[in-house]
Amino acid sequence: MMRRFLPPGLSIFVIAGSVSGEVRAPAGRVARAVADRLGSAHVAGRYNFTRDDYLNEGADQILKLGMRVIKIYLHDPAGSYRFNSRWPKFDDLTQVARHPYYRRLFGKPFTTYIMTAYSLRNRDGAYWRRGVSDEQYARESQEFYELAKYLLEAYRGTGKTFVLQHWEGDWAVRGNTNPEPEGDPSPKALDGMVRWLNARQDGVDRARAEVKNTDVKVYNACEMNLVAIAMDGRTTVVNNVVPRTRCDLYSYSSYDTIGVAAENPGEGRKLFRRALDYIASKAPDSRDFGDKNVFVGEFGWPEVRSEKDPGASTEKCLRVLKMTTEESLAWGCPYVVYWQVFDNEVRSGKARPTNDQCRGFYLVKPDGTRAAAWDYFASLLVAPK
Repeated sequence: MMRRFLPPGLSIFVIAGSVSGEVRAPAGRVARAVADRLGSAHVAGRYNFTRDDYLNEGADQILKLGMRVIKIYLHDPAGSYRFNSRWPKFDDLTQVARHPYYRRLFGKPFTTYIMTAYSLRNRDGAYWRRGVSDEQYARESQEFYELAKYLLEAYRGTGKTFVLQHWEGDWAVRGNTNPEPEGDPSPKALDGMVRWLNARQDGVDRARAEVKNTDVKVYNACEMNLVAIAMDGRTTVVNNVVPRTRCDLYSYSSYDTIGVAAENPGEGRKLFRRALDYIASKAPDSRDFGDKNVFVGEFGWPEVRSEKDPGASTEKCLRVLKMTTEESLAWGCPYVVYWQVFDNEVRSGKARPTNDQCRGFYLVKPDGTRAAAWDYFASLLVAPK
């Protein structure tokens, strides 16, 4: 079982052809460099190397690799970026985005920032499972309107893209990590999630309608993580929430299908491709992305063998990474985001971990050496000569 970094109000556990430089775009779309589609998350790592604030330390490593897409957490910076950092209390998400550490990050040469964000005015990140009142809807929508408007105006002239999303929606709507039918979400929770997501989208839509003279893009995304059982007809986010939403993008935290590739890459490719097609069949098309508005918001695989991961190996890890990356880019996902730059799943308590105390979800190991994942992604990010 994989410990994840969770939103406020939710504390649970979860189960856990080559390309280079540029890939061919789907018909009618302009090809984008791999560096502008392939990215890494940076959240709550358990070790650091410099005296820099932790948010920007991790970002610099991702840039050094050559990726221009980064995934971060916006709503809980004190929990996500603690090394060499002092965080005040924030009243809303725009205050967080205005903080000097974030402003410094947004000034770096990333083209896209994918940000997990929960309302600080509604506080409880899973309040919507009990339904969404008109007052809560208004607060949610207004906070996302203010954040989107700030980003559209403050970064005018940079051409940057900001994607606002939430954490793995299937675990969130269930309130548990039991994938069996007895763990299925209630109709009230499903309805609440629809209303919550549409409130966030309303806020982003209002900001975009108001701020017209900008080259900045701000999008709202819904994330799901139980697509395998959805394809069997089960009650899930993709089956029971997504068709009733109108989000710009739909994110897939993909661990439930990509692991097949560790043992059988061919079968893994088929299953993962089927999952992407299935999500797209349920997701309403978007204005800017059309029917290719599904992206991989999280993928990775443990590299370190341990009691938790007895079958782990570098070879199996690379099989999963290679399959997921290649299939995602070939399918047309606008973004593909690896988990993550510094490992957050370690077995060393409060002490700095050693390499073998990590699960191996990293680009940079605790001893400062680069992981096999770094080398693989680096091979894709160098344009062919």
